[in-house]
Amino acid sequence: MRELKIASILFQWGSQTYIMGIINVTPDSFSGDGLLSDQWWVKKAVDQGLRFAQEGAHILDVGGESTRPGAEPVEAEVELQRVLPVIQALRREVDLPISIDTYKAEVAAAALEAGAHLVNDVWGLRMDAALAGLCAQHRVPVVVTHNRSRPRNATQEARLGGRYVGTVYENLLADVANELQISINLAKAAGVPDEHIIIDPGIGFGKTVEQNLTLLNYLDSFKALGYPILLGTSNKSFIGYTLNTPPEDRLEGTAATVAIGINRGADIIRVHQVKEMGRVAKMTDAIVRERPPTADEMPFGYR
Repeated sequence: MRELKIASILFQWGSQTYIMGIINVTPDSFSGDGLLSDQWWVKKAVDQGLRFAQEGAHILDVGGESTRPGAEPVEAEVELQRVLPVIQALRREVDLPISIDTYKAEVAAAALEAGAHLVNDVWGLRMDAALAGLCAQHRVPVVVTHNRSRPRNATQEARLGGRYVGTVYENLLADVANELQISINLAKAAGVPDEHIIIDPGIGFGKTVEQNLTLLNYLDSFKALGYPILLGTSNKSFIGYTLNTPPEDRLEGTAATVAIGINRGADIIRVHQVKEMGRVAKMTDAIVRERPPTADEMPFGYR
């Protein structure tokens, strides 16, 4: 069983599903949970981190730039002003690994110095050439995400939010796997060891609703790459467009994607609702990660 120690947590891949709680330090999160709109945003972020820890989170993921379809880019200086006070405060109050959700080496470097333990790059090391070397230098794990997001392919609907349309793949699963391999190669070429690489197929990043559903259903195909898989489906628009529900009403849809994702091989789930999705993960783990039954335990007709 492959293992990875991050801060105080030993991650034993395959033994259980690990929970990454989302802390959005933004004013424009698609899910409506951006904390920056409140003047007490640092305290609220710490309170949220403490609550997530009590509810069973294994990682806290702090981000200062929205990645919703059509979101405006944020300058590194602004991003740093948002995330650094939160990371510093969380390190004092919460004994959990902290992830910095950024694709900018400048932001990642400052966040790691402030106390973050790993980097979650939604552009898979392909947006900032310096980021892979930074992760190697600091000897921290990195999540590399597949991403084909293009503003021209993003469309907005007032009630359901943004989504991508018209994104073309020659072969969805093969293309995503091949482009993830490029990110893996960038990490390894910079000196990041295999055990520090986590992959994310990028649900919601440059995929149509139908492509996201297919990607989730065949998530297990990415096990062939040989790395732990992070799955981020929480409250995303493909759920909303499938169920015709706004972001605040996607709990059940998210639960379905989490259960299916774990069954298809997800090792970490990145979620807004830690308590509820933690329960879904624990129940799903009890079904799919238990030892295989003996012949005597198999129901009639399955022996």
